[in-house]
Amino acid sequence: MTQLFKRKPIAELLAEGDQSLKRVMGAGDLIMLAIGAVIGAGIFSAIGTAAAGQIGPNGEVIRYGAGPALVFSFLLLGGACALAGLCYAELAAMIPQAGSAYAYSYATLGELVAWIIGWDLILEYAVGNVAVAISWGDYFNTLLHGFGVNVPAWLTTGYRTTLLSSDPAIHGLLASAPHIAGIPIVVHVPAFAIVMLITWLLLLGARESATANNVMVVIKLIALSLFIVVGATHLSAANYHPFTPNGFRGIHQGAAIVFFAYIGFDAISTAAEETRNPQRNLPIGILGGLAICTLIYVIVGAVLTGMVPYRELAVADPLARALQLAGFARVGGLVALGATVSMAAVLLVFQYGQPRIFFAMARDGLLPQWAARVSPKTHVPYVTTVVTGVFVALWSLIGDAGETYDLTNIGTLFAFMLVSVGVLVLRYKEPDRPRPFRVPFVWPVAVLSAAGCLFIMKGLPDVAWRRFGYWLALGLILYFAYGFHHSRIRGPQGQA
Repeated sequence: MTQLFKRKPIAELLAEGDQSLKRVMGAGDLIMLAIGAVIGAGIFSAIGTAAAGQIGPNGEVIRYGAGPALVFSFLLLGGACALAGLCYAELAAMIPQAGSAYAYSYATLGELVAWIIGWDLILEYAVGNVAVAISWGDYFNTLLHGFGVNVPAWLTTGYRTTLLSSDPAIHGLLASAPHIAGIPIVVHVPAFAIVMLITWLLLLGARESATANNVMVVIKLIALSLFIVVGATHLSAANYHPFTPNGFRGIHQGAAIVFFAYIGFDAISTAAEETRNPQRNLPIGILGGLAICTLIYVIVGAVLTGMVPYRELAVADPLARALQLAGFARVGGLVALGATVSMAAVLLVFQYGQPRIFFAMARDGLLPQWAARVSPKTHVPYVTTVVTGVFVALWSLIGDAGETYDLTNIGTLFAFMLVSVGVLVLRYKEPDRPRPFRVPFVWPVAVLSAAGCLFIMKGLPDVAWRRFGYWLALGLILYFAYGFHHSRIRGPQGQA
């Protein structure tokens, strides 16, 4: 048990931080990275389900919607994420290492917990990106339709989406699509293509990736501003009644699904080894980005539910749908264009973060050493960038976005919860260690952060908990089969 929970010295983590990655990002880049990560599929897609709820194929209620009280769902999440963000800021400033929550857990809670977090973060970055890529493809198809381009449905719908859909037109693709050896060819080509394009962009280097992200963030903010300005001219007081159609249960369950809109702010911490003056800039990037995104979400939620009855929003592209119903079809097309750019930025940030988690784990010996290879020219962990890109692209080709939302949310909330606990553990074990940023009122903040994350997790359906359990069990098998025996902390270097 002592070996399983052996902690990695912070001094060793700090020593690793100045080796192969290149410091090119400032505080402004990090804030833009946060906006790029946070404002995406959640606000352009999942927000519709959060407001309207989810009805099963037999008319049963799968999830209660928040209705116009969606703004309270965003405020609840903003508060919970702000508490977690404070904890992230303290640890990121202390341990500016590419491993994010994985590295923090290694220093505070020990190797086994660190492995669980590292494995768990795959749900946030890689699996979450599957949902983002598919949502990007759906908005891209909406955009193409606006220009009169109609791509065959079997080339823009994943097999799992087709299999699980209660819509006869979509489910019927299993029979009507071309078949090879009796297998229906139902694939989401746009989702596959955008992931491979983003992977190529990331291989060019961190500075180039940050520049591309900054451009896309400006475009997405213009699109959301257009939606807010136009939508505000078509508000109806009747749409705000009843304001809380399903009471606090709807707000709670709405928050659980729309939490997908908040994941990604922690991706900033994976840029720690490529950030100038990380002790100062990381807290600014994490907390500043969160504050800006929460304000945008509350305004968008208020305008969206005031434009049309909330029950009309249970669609893949709710913002564009609301504008079309309000008679602004052309503006809806422009917002769809902004959404495609917006979600491309999310893909970029998440695809940026995941390889660096693998890179940090491989550097510690918990993954094979090929995963720690860095390009001498671009200073990018190129092997894990390619592996992550191919994995996400192939899953996006045949997967379903709805299946991945809840799994991504529960994995991310679990990581946030352990980071909050880690702050308290390190305050107790190493109270005198220099902290460039300190969480104010650390005990109530960290405890409330962990409790808030657990509370939001309880709003997720039972199937999400079961799949999360299977995922953790698979991770533990891999750890004991490989990571435990190859860990550097127990090798000659770790025992020195």
